[in-house]
Amino acid sequence: MSKVKISVTFMLLAVTFCVCLIVSNLMEIKTVDLGPLTITAGVIVFPISYILNDCIVEVYGFGKARLVIWLGFGMNMLVSLLLQLGVWLPGAESWTQQEAMATIFGAVPRIFAASFIAFLCGSMVNAYVMSKMKIASGGRKFSLRAIVSSLWGEGVDSVIFFPIAFGGVLAWSEIGMLIVTQTLLKTLYEILILPVTMKVVKMLRDHEGGDVTDTPETSYKWWKLNEI
Repeated sequence: MSKVKISVTFMLLAVTFCVCLIVSNLMEIKTVDLGPLTITAGVIVFPISYILNDCIVEVYGFGKARLVIWLGFGMNMLVSLLLQLGVWLPGAESWTQQEAMATIFGAVPRIFAASFIAFLCGSMVNAYVMSKMKIASGGRKFSLRAIVSSLWGEGVDSVIFFPIAFGGVLAWSEIGMLIVTQTLLKTLYEILILPVTMKVVKMLRDHEGGDVTDTPETSYKWWKLNEI
């Protein structure tokens, strides 16, 4: 079986992707007032994972992006489970912050499931759209591809997360508003930071000696981790 070589740069991108994903989930517990809107603190960090996703698809191809998405999924789940273990362990007599720790790190199973399913589906859709549009455009129009793929990815993420997490708890009109608001805000965030994304992609291309354009024969089966 042939071995696939992975550069140090790609490894650093994968690690950064995982860190941003984990930190954004830890920050989700805090709400922030943004003018008339209320958002979660995680909105500030989470779109970075989509930006990195775009960079990885653009330079390394869909296969490696799929690997990084699954890696992020696995590491995020591992951190969540370890935190639950920490909450569950009986504290010492001197420990007085059990309730605070449980409030911050104690995952509600329904929201836990919604978050993981939404991330996996949204990230895969983002990578798929980015890859397919690159094939169709012959590698041109990166800005358009980055925006459209992010809009699809963020949209799928929100459409899955909010109904699962809050269906029957919040009014469906409010859930619909949250879906639209979160999708647009996260996409706007990525549009504003697009000049930085473009510079990062150029640096990666120069460093790696080019980029990868997927072909119509590329496997887009989301479970095929070995096809990188």
